[in-house]
This record gives sequence, C-alpha cells and structure tokens, in this order.
Amino acid sequence: MSYPTTTAGHREILFNAFDMNCVVHQSPGLWRHPEDRARDYNTIGYWTHIARTLEEGLFDGLFIADVLGPYDVFGANPEAALRSGAQIPLQDPFLLISAMAAVTDNLGFGITAGTAYEHPYPFSRRLGTLDHLTGGRVGWNVVTGYLPSAAQNMGQEDQMEHDQRYDHADEYMDVVYKLLEGSWEDDAVLADKQSGIFTDPAKVHRIEHQGEYFKTPGIGVVEPSPQRMPVVYQAGASTRGRAFAGKHAEAVFINPPTKELAKASVQRIRQSVADAGRDPYDVRIFAMQTIVTGPDNDAAQAKYDDLTRYVDAEGGLVLMSGWMGIDLSQFDLDQPIGEVESNAIQSTVETFQKASGREDEVWTVRQLAEWVGVGGFGPVIIGDGPSAAQQLIEWQEETDIDGFNLAYHITPGTFEDIVKYVVPELQKLGRYKTEYTPGTLRNKLFGAGDHLPESHHGAQFQLRRSR
Repeated sequence: MSYPTTTAGHREILFNAFDMNCVVHQSPGLWRHPEDRARDYNTIGYWTHIARTLEEGLFDGLFIADVLGPYDVFGANPEAALRSGAQIPLQDPFLLISAMAAVTDNLGFGITAGTAYEHPYPFSRRLGTLDHLTGGRVGWNVVTGYLPSAAQNMGQEDQMEHDQRYDHADEYMDVVYKLLEGSWEDDAVLADKQSGIFTDPAKVHRIEHQGEYFKTPGIGVVEPSPQRMPVVYQAGASTRGRAFAGKHAEAVFINPPTKELAKASVQRIRQSVADAGRDPYDVRIFAMQTIVTGPDNDAAQAKYDDLTRYVDAEGGLVLMSGWMGIDLSQFDLDQPIGEVESNAIQSTVETFQKASGREDEVWTVRQLAEWVGVGGFGPVIIGDGPSAAQQLIEWQEETDIDGFNLAYHITPGTFEDIVKYVVPELQKLGRYKTEYTPGTLRNKLFGAGDHLPESHHGAQFQLRRSR
C-alpha cells in the first residue's frame, strides 16, 4: 500500500483536528482568552460547530483524546489540575459522536478509549453501535493508560507494569476482533417479513475465547456495521508500544517537537509494521502540530504574542508532570533546569531547546512550562497561510509523515483559521484534497475498501465475506 496522492499527483497531506472533551487540552490558560469558547465544551452546539468547520475544511477526522483520572503527579494531588482546568473537568468522548455525525457526511472520528478498565464485550458493542450510526466513520485510538490515579480509582493499587499492559491489550484486541469480525456472517440478518425471521441463527457464531485475561464464550450482539472493526489508531512510542502498533495500528499519532526526532520515529514505526508482515505504508502517521496563522506574517506573530499573555505556567507543569511521571512542584519556577537532578527532565529540555532554536540559553522550570503553554508538547508553526502551508509540506517531505494532528490554542478559532488561511494554500500547491473520497473512514484513508486488509492481524478472525 502506498501513501495517498491528490488529483495533481502530489503526496496528500492529511489533517486531523486534535481535541478533548474538556476546557484545557494542550494549552493551559488559554481558556481565559476573550476569543476562546472552550468553556462551552459541555454543550452540543460547541461540538457540532467544530464538526461543521472541520468538514468545510475537508479534514479527515477529529481525533479526541481522553484520560481516566486526574493529573495528580504535580504536588501529589489534583489541586493544581483543578485550579488550571488541566484536562479536568473531563467528559466521555463517545457521547459526542452521534451529534457530530448527524451534521456531517464525511468527517471521521478517532475516539480514545483504554483497554485497562472496561471489559471488551460491552466495549465492542459501543464501537459497533457508533460505526452504524456514523455510516462507518469511526476509529478507535487504543491506549493502555498512564495515570496512576485512574488505576487507583478503579480499585487497583497501581497500573499494570508497562509491557504487561500491552500483553493485556493484545488479548483485548483479539476479543474485540472476534466479536466484531468473527461472530456474525455478512448475510446473517434476513429481516424477512414473510417468514418472520429477522436473523438466521446458523449464521451467528460463538467466539469461544479463553485467554489469560478474558473468558468470552458467546456471540457478539451487534450486527455487522459498515467497517465491522473501526479504524485502529495508536500512539505508543516505546519499543513495546511500537510492536503493538506494528501488529494492530492503521493510524499512528506521534508528537516529536523536531523534524529530526519525527523522522526517526516514523522510521521505527514503519519498520515495526514491516516486522509484523505488513506493508510499511499500511499505517497513516500523524504528527502533532499547532498552527498560529492569520492574513499575513505580522498578524500571525501578533496573535502568538497575544496568546502568550494567557499561558498558565502551573497548568503547564501539571501536564508535564503527568506526561513525564515526575513531580515538578518540588522545584522553584525560576530554578535553572541544569540544577534539577533528573535525566528525564534534562533530556526533555534538550529536545525543546533544539525545537525552539534556543540551545545556548539557560532554561528555567518556568520557561519550560511557558513553552508548553501554546500548543502543548508538540511544535508550533507561526505564519500566514502560504508560510504555514510550506512548512507543513517541508515537515512531510523531510519526515515521511502522512499528516498532522492539529492541536488548538484557542477553540474553535484555531480550526477556523486553518480552514480559512492554510487549507486553500495547500490546495493551490496540489498537496491537499479538494473533495472527499466516498465511503467509510478506512476507505477514505486508504482507498482500499471498508474492511481490515488481509495482511492485518485482525483479518484472521474474519468470517468469509464477498469483497
């Protein structure tokens, strides 16, 4: 399988919007900006407006992050997270999808859900239901979890050990594949009013799963949906995480702040896919990116400068502490990073220094937090439409990514600006679609039909179907 191309024959850039069902996702403090509407995250109108905006801009999908539990590594409690709104309060991402699907025809939805705390039997039903209701526009971002607070609130002392979480997730995936791919035959539903038979029992099969973590003997309860198995997203960057991606993922999310790190990450991921016996381009790789744009470069820079006035340094450290597993509250905000005795922190700062071009500057803990304040962990592009478009093209050409997970600084303004200023410039350059590919999310991303390809691990559980 190859990468998608536009009608002009150039490699196509794919766009996901990156969001979360909360007030503060990646940019702590910017909810206070007068143009930001993140406070409306708990209303239907907020999400349907975003969905319409993204479809107007021909975005491939809306990628919705999620965690289960508060960020309480910073200060060993959730108080700072609550004060700053750093990914709390937080609502269920699944309940947003039907409303957004109802006001769009093509936009895909990548929903984050973990494998640690919900049994795959009811979860598979929710996946199949949404695939029906969206006409096959759903993807599942598979996560194993990283916040100890989630494990503790689910009655456990702590999370499973890192690699064990992936072993558990491997079996979880197999149960879901069996329920959605291997229980109901394509023509099991007859809906025959003359005979009175709705479903032919002979064409619905028990999965008889007996494993280390799950025992699921019976039949699935969802009739075959357009994709059967929704598109599988994944974001693990560790060696074990990449092996999981090579086996299962169809789209992978990465967040390196530099092109050099992104290129290396892409190479490792594609090699993991090849090691699993698949074509390296059987996955679409999306890099995190934040774009601050406007009618000209000066306006874009002025917008960025204005955004920095609202950055919440403590909120940034709350997120960084959660992502890194290190309590940054123990350090003074103006303490030079070089005095912080943690190799993890220093390696992270070295990465940011390379990304920002400030390699000779002595960074403080406060500066690290403020750097994260606009755009989170990923890189930031500042410029007008032509400048931003050219930088995106350079990222793709130099790293071999397929597209971008575009984080917001203010919402929905970030996405509205990208649709207004950046998308038309990419289209002029022949690097962005001018219309949607028909069909399901999987067909839009790969152009090879609605179902898992035969080379995918999950395909072994498929019942025979006509293609």
